Amino acid sequence: MPINDSKYWNEALETISRQDLEKQQLIDLKKIVKYAYENSPYYKRAFDKAGVKPEDIVTLKDIEKFPFMDKKTQRDTQGKGSFLGELCAVPENDVVFISTSSGSTGVPTISPFTQKDFDEFQETEARWFWQVGVRPNDRYVHALNFSLYVGGPDVIGAQKTGALCIWGGTLPSERLLWVLQNYKPTVIWTSPSYAWQLGEKALKNGIDPKKDLNIKKIIVAGELGGSINETRKAIEELWGAEVYDFYGLSDIFGACAAMCEYKDGLHIAENHILVETVDPQTGEVLPPGSKGEFVFTTLRKHARPLIRFRTGDIGWIDTSVCKCGRTHGRIHVLGRKDDMFIVSAVNVFPSDVEAGIRSIPGLTGEYRIRIYDQDYTCKYAVEVEKKAENDQDDAEVISTVANTLKARIGVKPASVVVHKDGGLNTRSEHKSKRVIDEREHKLAS
Repeated sequence: MPINDSKYWNEALETISRQDLEKQQLIDLKKIVKYAYENSPYYKRAFDKAGVKPEDIVTLKDIEKFPFMDKKTQRDTQGKGSFLGELCAVPENDVVFISTSSGSTGVPTISPFTQKDFDEFQETEARWFWQVGVRPNDRYVHALNFSLYVGGPDVIGAQKTGALCIWGGTLPSERLLWVLQNYKPTVIWTSPSYAWQLGEKALKNGIDPKKDLNIKKIIVAGELGGSINETRKAIEELWGAEVYDFYGLSDIFGACAAMCEYKDGLHIAENHILVETVDPQTGEVLPPGSKGEFVFTTLRKHARPLIRFRTGDIGWIDTSVCKCGRTHGRIHVLGRKDDMFIVSAVNVFPSDVEAGIRSIPGLTGEYRIRIYDQDYTCKYAVEVEKKAENDQDDAEVISTVANTLKARIGVKPASVVVHKDGGLNTRSEHKSKRVIDEREHKLAS
């Protein structure tokens, strides 16, 4: 912990020059590629098949010579040769913690940690908590799932800041509101949809989040909402609190990136992760600043190194120095490659639709997208909710929604359906299911 109330958890690391950062990245990259080759059956086989060897890494750009891997690689190698599988580079006795993915896109995958991996994971979490302003005088509620979820242990990072930590987990809304009323925490971490729904539920129970609760900061993750300006500002207005987005992968560790006070992208831990951006279809490496699929190489994780892991997340990275003084790059995440759909030659992400809908007064902000094929063409339809006090007729709401989405995205929805407040049933205790894809032929991954 910093001796004084510095804005930085580790100033030397967070403000390191780009030249020195990349010099250290190269040192770590050479070590981890050699380590993976010598200790993981998968990497030995994959590198040999691709005709590459650790000695080929002379510059950071040389990582481009090495083969990609992805979620399918993890699933295909899991349980092969040992419980932890062929990707694992340490014996099971060296592993002290495992988490698993949700399995939403296939079989859940294991993410193992050595003690050193785990300690460095929590040191990074402490850095993010400090970055958003968590201090020893804060009370923090960790309202994330503790059941196998990689974000569960992040509460240990919060404790490293000296804050009083309340291990809430997935409490029912009524119980969590009781905690917020009686323990008066100042910071909470949950999903963006649940932050919104919890605030709505508080109001319906006669509790004004702004006046009756003590929340000053809300950390959100697990969904894209925290990086959508309209969604973030709506949550901030509801709670009278600052909202900060975190980004993590079960494949690596809890939060790998986090916003600072300027909220211009999320600083990614480049001391742990080498970031590439590639064309989602061809795999061609794109220059920094280009929109594409993020490819991550872990630089320090030893239990299961990930060399050129295709994340499936679409966005871009800005490596310029941030106004906050931090030099680690900022990622801007647009959405999942699997979620993107193309209508009239326009690439559309659900986040584009959400931003448009959340910008329209008189709507609750809840929505559902239906994607389908008609006459050999991809179409999309949206459903929205009208606030109870909104006396506009539905035809006017439909016109506003269609025109707003046309202006923002470039293509109108094929149809808009208006429901009364609460009629969509998209509210959930944590992540919300908002996209229904009925297409027979989806975007190739």
